[in-house]
Order: sequence, then structure tokens, then C-alpha cells
Amino acid sequence: MSPGRSPSKERAAKNNARSEPLAADLFCGAGGLSIGFKEAGFKIAFANDIDEQCRDTYLLEHPSTCWLDGSIEDLTAKGVLKTTGLEKGEIDVLIGGPPCQGFSINAPRRNIGDARNHLFKHYARLVLEGLKPKVVLMENVPGMLSLDQGRTVRAIYSMFGEAGYHMKHMILCAAHYGVPQERWRLFFIGTRLPDAEITFPYPTHWAPVRANFTGGRELTWLRHLPRPGESARLFGNDELQKHTSVREAIGDLPPLATTQGQEESPYNGPPSSAYQRSLRANQKQLFNHVAGFLSPQNLARLKHIPPGGSWRDVPFALLPKGMKSARTSDHTRRYGRLNPDGLSGTVLTKCDPHWGTFFHYEQDRALTVREAARIQSFPDRIRFTGGKVAQFAQVGNAVPPILARVLAKHISEHLLS
Repeated sequence: MSPGRSPSKERAAKNNARSEPLAADLFCGAGGLSIGFKEAGFKIAFANDIDEQCRDTYLLEHPSTCWLDGSIEDLTAKGVLKTTGLEKGEIDVLIGGPPCQGFSINAPRRNIGDARNHLFKHYARLVLEGLKPKVVLMENVPGMLSLDQGRTVRAIYSMFGEAGYHMKHMILCAAHYGVPQERWRLFFIGTRLPDAEITFPYPTHWAPVRANFTGGRELTWLRHLPRPGESARLFGNDELQKHTSVREAIGDLPPLATTQGQEESPYNGPPSSAYQRSLRANQKQLFNHVAGFLSPQNLARLKHIPPGGSWRDVPFALLPKGMKSARTSDHTRRYGRLNPDGLSGTVLTKCDPHWGTFFHYEQDRALTVREAARIQSFPDRIRFTGGKVAQFAQVGNAVPPILARVLAKHISEHLLS
């Protein structure tokens, strides 16, 4: 510290020297939230995730961000502030998505005792211990609302309330913001700023989606949305744009057969949509566009599935044993082929056709990591590290960067300003 300068003046000088708002990312994974906040003008001060392969992917995009190794359970606010050189309360927005598999309604078994269900408490603990960001943003699956009769949500409000934060939560669909995917996620926004009104960003796109989960009517924008071209009075009389389609997302990527492709390869033509141009930017090389192996049985099934179709189009004799007793109303997305003019279903951590719509709409293969990343709205400059299993997990666990950017801009304009 310079002689004769008080700590408060030192902090003021440091804040004045930094023109951009400051964010920090817990449970950052490959960095979907961080990318969106970075593109909205935030500096990412530090990030943490227990997965070393996520770290490698994350630091390729954010080389100047301070990486905190290890489990969040081992972090302390005092240690974080000492390591990063930050002051208590200096972080503008603390972002993060605690692991959601234990809450998901798609999990084989949901159990309140699942250790992953309690990691959000460590996010809150770091806030209470002394990080004291101005705003917190936490993401999870809508299934968190229904698990254990809503006790988890009440615990979140209680913990942050004790720290002086008032909070709101809402379920947003990524497709309502231009992401080509029906992906519903629960977001909590909290702030300790006095007289700040918490709101959520209005949709910019209309999309053919349904919300068949707890909170699907009262906690989403669905009941307020007009059809495409109709005036959206609630949203400032702006007309909503049409949803971004799968073809608009991945239609420019080089065609492949199974097992074809390279981890680094050139594009084979220009972009054909605004979405593709946006994600390409000035990128010259294409990463992670490699088609995986498909078994002879799956290739035989795929020949019978039209765009937008599913396991119900497969001859009975070719169905997996477990699917032969299924009702046609069950497992509607399994062994699905994407509809090029529609939305993708939720990108999962395993783009396995047995679990969802992960067959290409016109090529006889499953999606590549790059195609899944495009559907998640990752820019093409992001290169995913590790093996194929790790790469798909990094993509599927992320918050879509476009949705993250929308949230970042909204928080910046409506809370931090």
C-alpha cells in the first residue's frame, strides 16, 4: 500500500481503474456462464470446478482468470479473497450452477440424500462467510422445485435472506432467447443492493415448447407469449422473432459418416444463417467435429427414422429388448432424429441415441461434440479438451452462453446500474 493512503482510498482507486464489472464463477464447468458474462462486458475474477478437464477447456478461453483448484467444500471466503487479492464485497455478480443431476426429473432415481443436492449450501456459505457480492445468480433444473416438497428452495431463500439478500426465482427456456434448444432451467437472482427490484429478461423469440413440470405455468413466460408476428404488449410491443432452428444452427458444418472427422479441421463453405455467422465470428478452424461410432444395430434402426421421428418408426424386430414393451406415448425422444426446422431437445451430458434425439436430421450418424456445442450456443472458438465422454459432459452440463449473455446484460442494466 502506498504511504499516506487509507484502505478505503486504495480500494476506491482500484475500483476506478477497473471499468468493467466483476464476476466470479463457481461450479463453472467448461464456462457457459462465464462466456456469456465475458461477452456482456464482465471481467471474470476467479473460477472453480473440481473437474480438471473442465479446467483445461475453461482456461483456453479465460487464460487471465484466477483458477481455484479443488472442491468447493474446501474453499473458504478468507482463502479466496487472499488468493485473488479481492476485497470483501468487490465482486459484482457471483454466478454458478451447482450440479443438477440429483434434482433432475430425468434421473433414474431422485434422492434428497444425494450428496450433489447439498453443494448449493457451499455456494451460499462462501457468500455468508465474506465474499458478499452485490448480486448472486444461481442456476439449476426445474426439478429442484419439487424435490422434498420444495424444502431445498425454501432453504436457499433462508440462507441468503440471513445474509441480507432478497431473492426471486423463475424458470427460463433457452429457446425464448434464440438458442435452438428446448432447455428449461431454474434461475435464482438475489441482491443485497437496497431498493433494487429483481426482474428477469423478457423473451426475444417465440418457440414451440411445452412446460410439463412443477412451476411450468406460474414460473415461466409461456402464458404471456403471443404468436410470431403478434405484438408483445408485455414485452414493450416488440414482435417476437421466430425460433432458431436446428438447421440454422448446424447446417453449415461439414457432412460426415460415422467415425469420420478430425479434432481440428477447416470449414467447407460459408455460413448460411445469422446464428452460424455469430458463432463462427472470425474463426478459421473448426474444433471437435468428429462423428462417433454407431453399432450395426443402431445404424439399421436409423435407416427407418425420418427427420423428426423416433423409436416408434423403427420396425418392432429391430427395437432394443427394453423398448419392445414400451407404450408409444413413452420415451418420446429416444432414438430420435432431429427435425431440421424445429428445436433440439435438451442436450444431455451423453448424446446417446438411447436417451434422446441425437441422430443427425439427414446424415446417418449421431451428433458430434461441435454440433452439440452449436445447439448449446457455444462459439466455435471454444475448444473442448479431454476424451469424447468428457467433451460431451462439458457441453451438456453448461448454461447456454447466449442465455448467459442475456442474463448478464439484464443484471448489469437493471441491478448494477
